[in-house]
Amino acid sequence: MDSFVLSQHIGISGPLSIFDWPAPDTPPRGRVLLVHGLGEHMGRYAHVAKQLRTWGFAVRGYDQYGHGQSTGPRGDMKNAHSVMADLGCVIDVTRELTLAQDKPLILLGHSMGGLIAGKAVAEALRQVDGLVMSSPALATNMNGFQKTLLRLLPRLAPHLCVDNGLNPQFVARDPQVVQDYLKDPLVHRKISASLAEWLVAQGPQVLAKAAEWTTPTLLMYAGQDQLVAPRGSALFAANAPVCVRSKVFEAMYHEIFNDPENNLVFDCLKDWLDDRFSA
Repeated sequence: MDSFVLSQHIGISGPLSIFDWPAPDTPPRGRVLLVHGLGEHMGRYAHVAKQLRTWGFAVRGYDQYGHGQSTGPRGDMKNAHSVMADLGCVIDVTRELTLAQDKPLILLGHSMGGLIAGKAVAEALRQVDGLVMSSPALATNMNGFQKTLLRLLPRLAPHLCVDNGLNPQFVARDPQVVQDYLKDPLVHRKISASLAEWLVAQGPQVLAKAAEWTTPTLLMYAGQDQLVAPRGSALFAANAPVCVRSKVFEAMYHEIFNDPENNLVFDCLKDWLDDRFSA
């Protein structure tokens, strides 16, 4: 893992593990706050942070409650407000660093993290200067059985954690990425009934705000995504105004930063950052 500083911050849900990758230049061009996806952790984003650092950005990320090195039952949430409240707390402490340097703060979220970051912008949780959504979970691919469970479990056992049903073979087209994912001791397959219900409800709410979008945004998603439905991203792109730049990588699987030809993804990200946040 590229050099980072690990610290703890008390969020609404409890202690959260914070990862900081300082920029090689002082002051940095800006600060990027990473938000990871379901069942994973911030350690899987070291290569993303490394690339952002080479472009002059400081990078921060955090393990969400129930994930990675943060507290909580794996795959659970405290309550219906805690996920966003935790992000708000992390943005607050990160904004203090950014304001001191008069530099932009940019959210970059993947999958569940892309949905959470998008919801933060849609609802003006905190002021940010830019947003990047990578394969955001704006729409799901649930089967009939999963939909039935979702109607029942949140009322009967909201904190019951079950298998998330995601097939790891569709994480990326690179077999080594899949093997590393399966062997990673900090990756888990759990999701609670309440978190599943919350996630499914948020996608339509973010999509409903697309036409009103004002925050500079880059939306990148995989055309062959089997873990979240790419139609959600396509619908967002179709309804969003010109402040949103969208790019679909037609051949890619879900984790576009880990799929073959991910250099195309990094090139797209760099072009967007250079256009909006000059060095």
